[in-house]
Amino acid sequence: MELPTDREQRSIGFMLKRQIRWLWENMDPKYRRHHIIALCICVFSCILLLVNPTVSQRIIDEVIMTGNTAPLLGLLAIMLAVKLGREGSRYLMVIFLETDSQNVIYNLRRSLFTKMQYNDMRFFDRHRTGDLMTRMSSDLDWCRHFLAFIDYRIIDAVCTYVFSTLYLLTVNWKLTLLLMIITPILMVITRFLSKYIRPRFVFMREKLSEMNTAAQENIAGNRVVKAFAREDYERERFEEKNSAFMDAHLRINKLWLTFFPMIELLVNAIQLVTVFVGGIFVITGELESVGQLAIFTGLSWAVSNPMRELGNLINDLSRFSTSAAKVMELQYAQSEINDADDAEDHDRVRGQIEFDHVSFAIDGKPILKDVTFRAEAGQTVAVMGPTGSGKTTLISLLARFYDVSDGQVRVDGCNVKQWKLHQLRAGIGTATQDVFLFSDTVEGNIAFGAQDLTLDEVKDFARRADAAEFVDKLPEGYDTIIGERGVGLSGGQRQRIALARAMAVKPGILVLDDTTSAVDSETEQYIQQQLRELPFECTKLIIAQRISSMRDADLILVVEDGTVTEMGTHRELLEKRGYYWQTYCLQYGIPMDGSAAEETGKEALQHGQE
Repeated sequence: MELPTDREQRSIGFMLKRQIRWLWENMDPKYRRHHIIALCICVFSCILLLVNPTVSQRIIDEVIMTGNTAPLLGLLAIMLAVKLGREGSRYLMVIFLETDSQNVIYNLRRSLFTKMQYNDMRFFDRHRTGDLMTRMSSDLDWCRHFLAFIDYRIIDAVCTYVFSTLYLLTVNWKLTLLLMIITPILMVITRFLSKYIRPRFVFMREKLSEMNTAAQENIAGNRVVKAFAREDYERERFEEKNSAFMDAHLRINKLWLTFFPMIELLVNAIQLVTVFVGGIFVITGELESVGQLAIFTGLSWAVSNPMRELGNLINDLSRFSTSAAKVMELQYAQSEINDADDAEDHDRVRGQIEFDHVSFAIDGKPILKDVTFRAEAGQTVAVMGPTGSGKTTLISLLARFYDVSDGQVRVDGCNVKQWKLHQLRAGIGTATQDVFLFSDTVEGNIAFGAQDLTLDEVKDFARRADAAEFVDKLPEGYDTIIGERGVGLSGGQRQRIALARAMAVKPGILVLDDTTSAVDSETEQYIQQQLRELPFECTKLIIAQRISSMRDADLILVVEDGTVTEMGTHRELLEKRGYYWQTYCLQYGIPMDGSAAEETGKEALQHGQE
């Protein structure tokens, strides 16, 4: 879809046209035909509105004024048939419109969810969860509301006004023109209303998003809130967002109420003009009969009601336009991380990793600077360093959640940019400290990345992660439903299920980001032993702070302030007397004074001999 110019973007008419075309493009062909039929029914029902006033004229002129009751039953039958036919056709119209709108929303919801699955991490860094949920719910519902209600109301109002006016012109053009004098005044009022109300809807939509975000964050972080006894603070924070949304809504209502009395006054003036001037015309003979005056009184609402509807339609159109713009922004968002046109096919990830002078920055802020190391397939690489030094970023670059700013990341000798994303990420199993477990069974969580696993295989990986014992004690074992983020399980239990899930995909590269931080030393030793005895070949990338988790690694990296400051084996790093040595001394209770060098030297030598 072509991008609009700045001038076009400022045009409400252009935006509405573009948004309506977008909805039409997301409607299946079958439902497009239904929608056209429904709108044609709407036009037809507007034509039927002209029948009964005409019949009423005949009843007055041919029955009441003459006292001849012979045609009365026939005329009443016509009125009843027209009324039933109109209501029946409009019922069919509503059915079509509702099914059409549901089809569009189904397609959009599916498209948006698919789009979000393949958007890169920067997209989720920029958009709040509450805002995305608002777009997927209330904004989408306003798109449905347009197709099911607003568009037919527009056509109904226009056709009712036009057909009634044309018909009244054939009856008496002078009285009709008097009724139409009010129309330009209403159009001016409508113009002012539409100019000022849309920015207020945009502002209200942002406040709704902020309120939903606050609610979502509170629900997701309810344990933290309770742990710090911050319920009152959170209640006040939500109250602030709630009040801001209410105030934005009231501003729109106040604006509408400013214009509504003027619209209502002008609309009611039509009724007064019809009765007063129409009565004079009957007396003076300008109208041929009382029946013609009945036509005007019967159709004056058909002229005035569309005008009354203008304010509501502008409100709804502005609300729809604001919501549709948010949904379109989400649907047309482009991922910055995509498969290259010449991406290579790979059977599986073997596990060779190479960072070649890699630098990475976000919004100009450097995160990693000139990182270089290489690990052969099957080796174990450990990474340690202070919090915020860039350790986890290494994982993100390896799985290509982000692209490097400079240098290359290679897996099995191939630049990750030349890998197909699905093949690359399917070959990397990741278990992080911040564990997310789905609202599913224990078996479903462990087998999340490998749906073809048998129950015996699931149990085997649970055993290797030291999760089998506590899982067997759950009420329904592996069929036990665990809540979002593993509610009901301890931190260590959640980590072990996440570790089992990472191992279950039998990856070529197994990434463990502080995975054993919440388990005791005995459990950690058991897991390390199991990692050495995995039934498949893989390279292990371990991020940890415990020396015990990395001392057996083939290569240990120390990352400080985005730079690799130390690199080597456990023994080599102890001899360097740097960050790694200091951490070792602190964890093993070795004093870092004059005697420290001798003791750590002996320990390093002993470990090297082991």
